[in-house]
Amino acid sequence: MKRLATLDASWLAVESENTPMHVGNLQIFSLPEGAPETFLQDLVTHMKSEREVEKPWCYKLAFPGNLGRVVAPAWKIDNDIDLDYHVRHSALPRPGGERELGILVSRLHSNHLDFNRPLWECHIIEGLENNRFALYTKMHHSLIDGISGMRLMQRVLSTDPNDTDMAPPWAVRPEQRRASKTDNEASVHAAWSQAREALRLQTDIAPRLWDAMSRLVSSARHPEDGLMAPFTGPVSPLNHRVTPQRRFATQHYQLSRLRRLAKLSHASLNDIVLYLCGTALRRFLLDQHQLPDTPLTAGIPVNIRPADDQGTGTQISFMIASLATNEGDPLQRLAAIKESTRRAKEHLQKLPKKALTQYTMMLMSPYILQLMSGLGGRMRPVFNVTISNVPGPNHTLYYQGAKLEAMYPVSLIAHGGALNITCLSYDGSLNFGFTGCRDTLPSMQRLAVYNGEALDELEELLTPPADEPRAASKEEAAEA
Repeated sequence: MKRLATLDASWLAVESENTPMHVGNLQIFSLPEGAPETFLQDLVTHMKSEREVEKPWCYKLAFPGNLGRVVAPAWKIDNDIDLDYHVRHSALPRPGGERELGILVSRLHSNHLDFNRPLWECHIIEGLENNRFALYTKMHHSLIDGISGMRLMQRVLSTDPNDTDMAPPWAVRPEQRRASKTDNEASVHAAWSQAREALRLQTDIAPRLWDAMSRLVSSARHPEDGLMAPFTGPVSPLNHRVTPQRRFATQHYQLSRLRRLAKLSHASLNDIVLYLCGTALRRFLLDQHQLPDTPLTAGIPVNIRPADDQGTGTQISFMIASLATNEGDPLQRLAAIKESTRRAKEHLQKLPKKALTQYTMMLMSPYILQLMSGLGGRMRPVFNVTISNVPGPNHTLYYQGAKLEAMYPVSLIAHGGALNITCLSYDGSLNFGFTGCRDTLPSMQRLAVYNGEALDELEELLTPPADEPRAASKEEAAEA
């Protein structure tokens, strides 16, 4: 058996009827040119014929009773997986547009995983207009995080459109980091070295963790300093109790468009993402006459997985930044977001990388305790909304000759956090996935529309009119 890491186990601990803790990925493909009518049926048959199921797809809870809430939850290998249960074939009603796809994915994402089986499902969805189909895959967050999930799904796909003998996702094992020679040495000298290093690390980490938490406490007392701390965001409609039913909406942009605005405003791409989300949320809450006077805050996952580590499990830290939703002027709002993320990055960078896991648990423990104690959605939130930006492949990919057109993340929500916004880059585009509670946030789909309108507005503000005369340079002025 394999014991779960503390952060992975926490996602099992907060699982409830209203808060399923699985994450998903929606991939949209175009059928290959000249594909037979039986292409998708053949695809499903081919996928189910692969009986070898690799890690983490073959893991199931060793103690599934009471949703795996035991002192030491662990995974065990399931050697008899029923692929007819895990792999499902669906069809959209006509006209098979984005609306029909969103309704189906919302319903599929609302359903719980079976804790007596490996915690994943794969749905092949046909009937999407313009000769397309979709693949929706979901897996419990205790098994995978956004970065490792993206890397795992990327290894399933091919850059060659002529590659038509490809394995299904569950038959592809994630690459592990190459262990150094000393990793496998079992000697007294090696054991003493590792013990001394662990002691030295703890001695070094403790004061730095104390300094980091002291800075957060100070910032909570003095918000004018600009560093956002837990519990400094207001109570808003995003932070009430949630029900089991989900809604899902998407937005799609060319990365070049966003990078141009980042360059014009001397901001990062993530700053532009936060600006679009903050502006959309400001308008959404203004529509409901429920915009707080103080700015909403975003909890932003930060990847701390080594670049050569292709393993699964959760390896993230967190930073908290202002969305400046109280600022009416768009450019001032962007400036406030830039300053807030700058301070948050500085705060995180003062910690050694080996301390980030401990820091994350300290930072996230109030959030986890809120959920486990039933206080989530009944008190001030740790932060108002989770906003993630996951890097994906930057080239065109295929599966069984079908071209991957777009890829959208479908995330989780919980009591006190009725909205999650996750972005995923792919082949020159950035794809937004909005996951929200159907009952807590009615008409949540408007956020995707407002997000697009915020981008149009920012372009108008930052881009000089085409017919505006170009200012002469000093050299040109001298020549004149």
